[in-house]
Amino acid sequence: MIDSLPTMNSTALTNALKYLRKDVHLGDVVKKNPKPDFKPARDVYAALVRSIVYQQLSGKAAGTILKRFLALFPDTGYPKPEIVLKMSVAKMRGAGLSGQKTAYIKDLSAKFLDGTIEPKKFKVMTDEEIRQHLIAVKGIGRWSADMFLMSGLNRLDVLPTGDLGIRKGFQKLFKMKTLPDAKKMERLAEPWRPYRTIASWYLWRLADEDKR
Repeated sequence: MIDSLPTMNSTALTNALKYLRKDVHLGDVVKKNPKPDFKPARDVYAALVRSIVYQQLSGKAAGTILKRFLALFPDTGYPKPEIVLKMSVAKMRGAGLSGQKTAYIKDLSAKFLDGTIEPKKFKVMTDEEIRQHLIAVKGIGRWSADMFLMSGLNRLDVLPTGDLGIRKGFQKLFKMKTLPDAKKMERLAEPWRPYRTIASWYLWRLADEDKR
């Protein structure tokens, strides 16, 4: 139990916004955008399936594929790992999943069932411990683990340096000619501790301005 364990709640969010509004670089971005709405995942398995589906896709395309995938299980609510394992690869591919992502979701399901993934332990695990726990699953790397830590567990101090939107946000905020590497982003984000999840949310908003 260390200082990386606190998650999002109304008090933490209020403190984060108050703190980040004072930042010389990010403050104006925070002030002109709405506050983020973080809600922890009710189902860890579902959140991890979602993180796999969303890999390397736009939000709209991934959302469509996820809906088609869930439509394969009309009578079960959100499908349990054992149900997904029984679903044919052909039907999952027909929903728009790639062969790789189909294999990843199958592997995730198997590891939930055999105890490799133990979500009950997440509450007492550090961010890095959870990352290492999750990369035992095929197809889950640091990016997917970071997305899960942020949107699934609402951990407060995650900086997903492997995310293109975050890199673009840094580039725009700090007026860089090229996209920064992880080391540079870690250094620039140091003043945002222990609220780098919130700061990252605003970096995404900043990167998205060019799409509007």
